[in-house]
Amino acid sequence: MIGSGNADRQGILSPTPGQRAAGVGMVGGGTPVLRIHFTSNDLARTRVASTPDPLWEVLLSSFRLRQVSSHPELNSWARQLRTDQTRRARLGPGVRLLSVLAPMGPYIPDFLTPPDGKEGLDAGLEAIMSTPRRRLRGELARLARRSPLPGWVRPLSEGDVTFLRRLTVELRAYHDSAIAPHQEVIQRSVDADRARRYPTLAEPGIEDMFSSMGPDVHWRPPVLEVNFRIDKDLHLDGRGLRIVPSFFSRGTIDSLADTSLAPVLIFPIDHGGHWAPLGPASGRQSLEALMGANRAAVLCAVGTGATTSQLAHRLSTSLASVSRHTAVLRDAGLITTHRTGRAVVHALTPLGAALLGYQQLV
Repeated sequence: MIGSGNADRQGILSPTPGQRAAGVGMVGGGTPVLRIHFTSNDLARTRVASTPDPLWEVLLSSFRLRQVSSHPELNSWARQLRTDQTRRARLGPGVRLLSVLAPMGPYIPDFLTPPDGKEGLDAGLEAIMSTPRRRLRGELARLARRSPLPGWVRPLSEGDVTFLRRLTVELRAYHDSAIAPHQEVIQRSVDADRARRYPTLAEPGIEDMFSSMGPDVHWRPPVLEVNFRIDKDLHLDGRGLRIVPSFFSRGTIDSLADTSLAPVLIFPIDHGGHWAPLGPASGRQSLEALMGANRAAVLCAVGTGATTSQLAHRLSTSLASVSRHTAVLRDAGLITTHRTGRAVVHALTPLGAALLGYQQLV
């Protein structure tokens, strides 16, 4: 993995701001760049995932735990993990394994984030179990050249099934403790980010998605340039590109080290305002009594943001019905509405969030 700030993953490649300032890996005195070369077929085969990849979230969240002081917005999440003895006990072995196999840099083996993760955690862990011995040996040898490995890792490099099973068990336990309890708010946050980007994805095309990914990304047809830790070229050669949102990524874009693997970019979502439900289950019933079941359902569905079309889809109702309810909610000061291109995007106001019994996620 290689990225630009999460961890240098040549299995993630990520330069930290300090490393950029120091000129690590600079070419011609400038910022090093990952150049992704597209053909027309690649553009047609490029897809933006609607959900995070569970194994990338495991990996990136483990970085956040190690540097929580640098991300105070995650203090509450980290505090929960550290003070809940049951979750902490389940989390511990996975954290220790990841601290060795996925150091903050400069290299992390790609086998920890197989493309099968797009089908869910089970599929991703099964792919890790099936990693060929030759690949394990090669990637761990590359890791050892940059970060010395303890002797107990050696069986993994030999494809030891018992070690692989232990690894997948601990990764699952980590996910169940650190990620799964927050899955609803993570997905709502991703949906909100997608809603803000939706107009540029709808028309005129995928190229606008690139420009929405921030100042570290530049689309110079037919090449996408991403500020990276090293200077590198990735030729898609008709394979297309999978672009995956990440809740736990912070400020950088990540990719794999091995260019022969299925191409992927992991990008951090915009964390404008994320809300987590706190109120008791009876709160929804009280809300329905106050404003009616349909209007309450629309308010709840807005979450961290949604377009009119998305609300209609989520609630299986008509656009006209959604528009009527959002107009009333907006007049009551419970939501805001703004137009981006042809899309109308709705978001909760602080008053609307308070009425739902929501607080900021982290």
